[in-house]
Amino acid sequence: MRIIRDDAPVPERFRNSASAIGNFDGVHLGHKSVIDIARKKASAAGRPRGVVTFEPHPRQFFDSQAKAFRLMNAEIRARRMSALGVEVLFELTFDAALSQLTAEEFSKDILACKLGISHAVAGHDFRYGKGRTGNSSTLTADGERFGFGVTIAPMIEASGFEISSTAARSALSEGKPGKAMRILGHPHCIEGIVERGEQRGRTLGFPTANLSIGGLHQPLPGIYAVTAEILTGSFKGRLTGAASLGTNPTFGSNPLRLEVHLFDFSGDIYGQRVSVELVEFIRPEIAFRTPEELIRKMEQDCEAARAMLADRC
Repeated sequence: MRIIRDDAPVPERFRNSASAIGNFDGVHLGHKSVIDIARKKASAAGRPRGVVTFEPHPRQFFDSQAKAFRLMNAEIRARRMSALGVEVLFELTFDAALSQLTAEEFSKDILACKLGISHAVAGHDFRYGKGRTGNSSTLTADGERFGFGVTIAPMIEASGFEISSTAARSALSEGKPGKAMRILGHPHCIEGIVERGEQRGRTLGFPTANLSIGGLHQPLPGIYAVTAEILTGSFKGRLTGAASLGTNPTFGSNPLRLEVHLFDFSGDIYGQRVSVELVEFIRPEIAFRTPEELIRKMEQDCEAARAMLADRC
């Protein structure tokens, strides 16, 4: 998949794409439906399969001090797009200049002229342009004026829950990763580079791989059964484990991080990229009176996680 940012010209072979448009945080089932419609439109017309998205997320631009809310960063989102068969990802920098474009200017200057799309596909709730004045109706009218087709994807319905990034965040905040997976259509993963921590886990007999979750939505703190995929280095592969998401309150005040104990593994993966899937919530985070109490509880947590993950990997 080719990623084209707005400081680069669009090669002729990627013009006339049929492209899905949106923020696509989490790339949930609704997003996948929009992208699938664009893919089918492109294939039927022999056009490039595209996506138009924004970085940073507009919500981050308008409120830089807001609590972290993203389900995935731009790199992981791009990998999801590629896995869905997207050929070209137009990643527009959402800055002051872009935020001031009217809906009509965005359609004309960006979609028609700069990107040269032949067809746009958007969700029923898509908003664009200064003050979010653009909607599905104005996009359809803009397409007629500026020479590109428009399809508005219908809302995806699921029995018993809403399909949205907000709903996925709520499920994670409630410690329900299984529900989040049903909304997203794929497991929610926290991915990052393994950092050196305080080495407490090793001294307690439970060495951990530590990941920062900075900039991402925070799931409910506590202990989880997890699977992990080591993406780089000589130990690439999938493993199971138990993870603590929180501040390790038994040892005072500490930064929030994900500490993953991998079962039956002893390799050095510092500095390697690891993706951790939260499979099931085991218990809330607790401050123990002594390290010995913590060790006993960790043993129980690992037994519970092994039972939950018996059919994994």
